[in-house]
Amino acid sequence: MDGPQGILDTDLYKLTMQQAVCQYYPRAKARYSFINRGGTPFPRGFGKELFRYVKTMKKLRLGADEKAWLAGKCRYFHPVYLDLLESYRFDPDEVSIAQEGGELSITVEGYWYTSILWEVPLMALISELYFEMTGEKENAYPEEKVHELNREKALFFAENGIRFVDFGTRRRFSYRNHRMLIPDLMQAGEYLLGTSNVHLAHVYDLTPIGTQAHEWFQFHSAKYGFRVANQIALERWLEVYKGDLGIALTDTFGTENFFFAFDTYFAKVFDGIRQDSGDPFAFLESAIAHYEKLGIDPASRSIVFSDSLDLELAKSIHEACAGRVKDSYGIGTFLTNDVGVKPLNMVIKMVECQPFKDSDRWVDAVKISDAEGKYTGNLETIQLARHTLFMDD
Repeated sequence: MDGPQGILDTDLYKLTMQQAVCQYYPRAKARYSFINRGGTPFPRGFGKELFRYVKTMKKLRLGADEKAWLAGKCRYFHPVYLDLLESYRFDPDEVSIAQEGGELSITVEGYWYTSILWEVPLMALISELYFEMTGEKENAYPEEKVHELNREKALFFAENGIRFVDFGTRRRFSYRNHRMLIPDLMQAGEYLLGTSNVHLAHVYDLTPIGTQAHEWFQFHSAKYGFRVANQIALERWLEVYKGDLGIALTDTFGTENFFFAFDTYFAKVFDGIRQDSGDPFAFLESAIAHYEKLGIDPASRSIVFSDSLDLELAKSIHEACAGRVKDSYGIGTFLTNDVGVKPLNMVIKMVECQPFKDSDRWVDAVKISDAEGKYTGNLETIQLARHTLFMDD
């Protein structure tokens, strides 16, 4: 089994958020939990074997060539941050793993700026190890068939004029499968915009793509309150990136509440928005209506769709967007784990944080998406947030 291939074998948004956390919240702490949405039972000894791999991750480091590439490719990374990333090491003591029967429990806890990098490689490791230990790996398609499927997808995107990005690190079948996927997708030419995986962007000289994840907004709700979380999170992002990385995630507390904060200023400064839950067609209409209400031509703005996409859904959304808005598609598991086995339905999410200086008080950090099945966090706090944000009217 390959496992994570280095510090950069992660999604770009973990690095971009890490830089922002270092700038604004270097003393904050975070606690993340593994959520097994699919209720998948794990084989005996899985937790122990997983932690054995986790301990090996302390050897990973940023190479000099990787640092130089980041400095040239990602101009929004500050030299100070790149120096910090060069000295960064995973601390296995931040990870706690327990298993009872087939039930797996994982918690990550530490300073936010250090613990933030565990989520993506840890999920990729869980996925790959699961198929290895269950023997499901042997049920996967032969590699030549996988190559054929990959090339068919690339051709489909190109023929239909659909611009897309590989978002598949977290639930990939294996590192090997992910690495061989990228050259196949590159046959789509200009329609492949890049990959969220920074390591593979480096290997294949592609553009690494990503901005922020839900935890950025979750933390701000814990620190400042639900009603102002979107606004303050967006303001902080602009202060760090000065107009770069201008795609805003919309659904941490529901799209309706996001648009309430996404005023003329934000709508003009940000290049566009990302849809990650709910009905993509309803979202499209709401987004267009919102831009028009603000006097902004929707055709000048971008929407990135990234929720459980396949070929036909992407095509349908693309046709609905035609001439109305710039559209692109972040596609994950359908690209990196379409090999004839059932992918895991899992996430690792921030569930608590310590946002206040000189205080060891843990505060709930919840997510209320546009799909109830994607809610995460303490149930009482979720209900409080819904009431506060007028979502129960």
